[in-house]
Amino acid sequence: MCILALQYQAANDAPILLVHNRDEFYNRAAHPPRIQPGRPKILCGVDRKAGGTWLGVNQYGLVVAVVNRPKLHVPPQPRSRGLLCRDLLGYYCAQEAVESALRELKTGNYAGVNLLCADKNYAAVIHAGEQLEVVPISPGLHLLTSSNVDDWSDPRQEFARRMLTLQRLDSAVAFLAVASRTFSRKANSEGRRGLVIVGKDYGTVSSTLMAIPDRTQNAVYQYAPGPPSDVPYEDYSALLRQVLSADKSSEKAVERSGEKLAER
Repeated sequence: MCILALQYQAANDAPILLVHNRDEFYNRAAHPPRIQPGRPKILCGVDRKAGGTWLGVNQYGLVVAVVNRPKLHVPPQPRSRGLLCRDLLGYYCAQEAVESALRELKTGNYAGVNLLCADKNYAAVIHAGEQLEVVPISPGLHLLTSSNVDDWSDPRQEFARRMLTLQRLDSAVAFLAVASRTFSRKANSEGRRGLVIVGKDYGTVSSTLMAIPDRTQNAVYQYAPGPPSDVPYEDYSALLRQVLSADKSSEKAVERSGEKLAER
């Protein structure tokens, strides 16, 4: 039941703009986003049960998100889809992540899943239900739930698209402002006209707003540790900027080392 919207290569100042509502059982606890140890540097939340993640970004600007998908034939003990998401964040670019995901999903060791892999140059969604399908992402607005990407028959996608296209979203500020309002609207009793799910045991447990711009200092990461209709977004932008700066810092260090060797 998770839903995300991606504005890809369509804004003047940010190739990747994303909003994501995570729907889960309330008793499945998770750690909020933080920088994970090791290389490459990764910013993501962590599922405390399996150790995986539902959404993350690494120092190269690669974004990976996972949404559960129905599947008839599920292995008795499937590997966590969140762990696969976290594995893919170890790659340098979206193309490599997609190729690795396909190899892994062909093993049949997973329940149904939709995977988004995106960087500033390439983005794709993998549908992994009864069959495997890669859908390249073109510039523009895209919606993803447990059905296919940009499924016009999906009522949640239809509502989100309608709300997100009422205004021109050609900048990070414009997109994040409209997206935060749209993804904070509670659904009615039939699950329509809203995106926040409130149930007895299951519902929207967090929400994320992300902007990966051309200039790292303008990167935005906001996270609501609960339904965004009731819990305000907290600013994690400093962590995202730190992660995105890690690669640039390494490049500068290599350049300085090269300059010193050349001087000898």
